[in-house]
Amino acid sequence: MSTNEEKQRLQSSALIIGVIIAIMWLVKSLELILDISLAGLGILPLKAEGLKGILFAPLIHGSLKHLISNSVPLFLLGAALFYYYRSKAWTILTLSWLLTGLWVWLFARGSAYHIGASGVVYALTAFHFVSGIIRKEPRLVAFSLLITFLYGSFVWGIFPGFSIEERISWESHLMGAIAGVVLAYAFRDIGPQRKIYQWPDEDEDEEEYPYNEFKGNIKDTVNEPEQALREEQRDKPEEAKSDEKEPLVIRIKYVPEGKNKPKGEA
Repeated sequence: MSTNEEKQRLQSSALIIGVIIAIMWLVKSLELILDISLAGLGILPLKAEGLKGILFAPLIHGSLKHLISNSVPLFLLGAALFYYYRSKAWTILTLSWLLTGLWVWLFARGSAYHIGASGVVYALTAFHFVSGIIRKEPRLVAFSLLITFLYGSFVWGIFPGFSIEERISWESHLMGAIAGVVLAYAFRDIGPQRKIYQWPDEDEDEEEYPYNEFKGNIKDTVNEPEQALREEQRDKPEEAKSDEKEPLVIRIKYVPEGKNKPKGEA
């Protein structure tokens, strides 16, 4: 992928999730301008009137602080979702949205409305973190470590009573985290995968590079002169062998002076 394609893909990923966050801000702006509360569109567990909150609850926030705290991580996690998992990003986001809402409606406290996108944020956080561990792909592992660094404290939000005074829906956090883990496992074969390097088998290697045959050819070439000489001598007739003269051998004997002289010589 070229640099321009990477840039365009990143921009489009940021734009998609940016539009969703803009809708959240538009809803909050209408509440402030009209001086109304849309909390009634949230999730009311085990009540038929609360089912609509499965769709609308993530768009509604109790305060600007609540909206800001969800907007920043949702933008980062959502952009990464559309960047790394473009082919299934909408499916993953939709299931994170709906599963979290449905499970909150089934298992959360039944006396209060649950609103806000924190459940979706927890779902995407868990999805990215677990996906990086399962796939062991370098970029996803690095992103998982970044999530741990930035949002590691989010883990305390899944426990009841963590911030009672702020009336935080810990059920949304817990259900979102569970949904993210389930989706990470379900879509483990989608998106970037770790590269697996395969070395050729020994038989395939010999077929491609016939080392043994090459080595045999070298040996035959080196021994060829000696073998030809032996064959020549073996095939030579006996008469030809008998006609060959013995090599002349000259022996020189040194006799020291004064020894073995004939008698009578001085």
